[in-house]
Amino acid sequence: MNYSRFLTAVSAARKPSPIRMLSKFETELQQRSPPSLISLAGGAPNPNTFPFRSAAITMNDGSTVSFDEPLMKRALQYSASNGIPELVTWLKSLQQSLHNPPSAAYSPERGQLDLCVTTGSQEGLSKVFEMLVNPGDNVLLDAPTYSGTLAALQPLGCNLINVPSDQHGMVPAALKEVLSRWDPSEVHQPSSTAPRVLYTIPNGGNPTGASMTTQRKQEVYELARLYDMLIIEDDPYYFLQFDKPWTPTFLSMDVDGRIIRTDSFSKILSSGLRIGFVTGPKPLVDRVVLHIQASTMHTSTFTQVLMVFQLLQSWGQKGFLTHIDGVIEFYSKQRDAMLSSADKWLKELAEWHAPAAGMFLWIKLKGIADTQQLIMEKALEKEVLLVPGGVFMINSSKPCPYVRAAFSISTPQQIDEAFRRLSLLIREAQ
Repeated sequence: MNYSRFLTAVSAARKPSPIRMLSKFETELQQRSPPSLISLAGGAPNPNTFPFRSAAITMNDGSTVSFDEPLMKRALQYSASNGIPELVTWLKSLQQSLHNPPSAAYSPERGQLDLCVTTGSQEGLSKVFEMLVNPGDNVLLDAPTYSGTLAALQPLGCNLINVPSDQHGMVPAALKEVLSRWDPSEVHQPSSTAPRVLYTIPNGGNPTGASMTTQRKQEVYELARLYDMLIIEDDPYYFLQFDKPWTPTFLSMDVDGRIIRTDSFSKILSSGLRIGFVTGPKPLVDRVVLHIQASTMHTSTFTQVLMVFQLLQSWGQKGFLTHIDGVIEFYSKQRDAMLSSADKWLKELAEWHAPAAGMFLWIKLKGIADTQQLIMEKALEKEVLLVPGGVFMINSSKPCPYVRAAFSISTPQQIDEAFRRLSLLIREAQ
């Protein structure tokens, strides 16, 4: 693929940091035994001046992960912009096991699979958008969508085009209809305004909870091939799919090297760790890494070494997936509790679909054209808090009858009481 045609001028202009390149060579040479390199190049502080010596972290099962002084010194020092090598290798192996991407053995020019660690998937997304989206570009996405995505895209000056979706995600026939205004044979012409980027949350979408079927993903991917588009597969709820087997991902179908996938540990290990990763064609992942070099420099070494890699290494893939099973069991029970309370209090007042993944229930209130005032004023007075649906729309000023309810933190008893209060508010407003 001609990846250069997808790059913005800003991204194409980025150059590797000479100091970061020297640091990489320095690390590789110092791993020789015995090390012979004498480096006066790096600007790293001396770790002997750091006030931290060692650490021990107690896990939920009572076991302890300990970090001695040499490991602590490494964890507190600068590291590679794409992530510490051990974690990158572990994550690549995980992606290979979970998705078996066809592009794993490709050449870089054909879209060889690569991966970098980011400070949460939000950093990865924002850098991917900056890499691909110019002012005036047409960008496809299924709305409503994650408000953080809208916050990242709208300042770029692009035209956001909504592709209709339902409880099973983006509708391929609707996507085909949207794309019909362009001629596939002309998409490579410089004057073409055809979209080059399609963004979607395929599992447990925020806010709708929608999950795409395998058939729909295949049809969407074929349309992306026809119009030579890149698909941004934003999948933070991949590991929160309630039923197995999990649906195949876009990455698992990617014979062309046109999928850029973002994953997150926020929902399954810790949101405060801020660890995500971007997987996709090496020429594009390299561009993301160049942006990281010029902004955050790298994701926290401490978090990568001590809090994530040591844990994943001790678990192995089998132990990691066993942990995931426990997380799924918890959220599945939470979802069922919310559905039960919704059926108890809101059955005659609202409509919803049971989510197959994620943390959210998307509720359409009957007889209420817009939920903004109901939620932001009246619901607050009654001490029940949800999110009005308008904040997830491309045009947030239009009336929206939806609300988003999260079942991630509140207890079943709290959820039940919240929906009781909401039912009273709806009746008063109708």
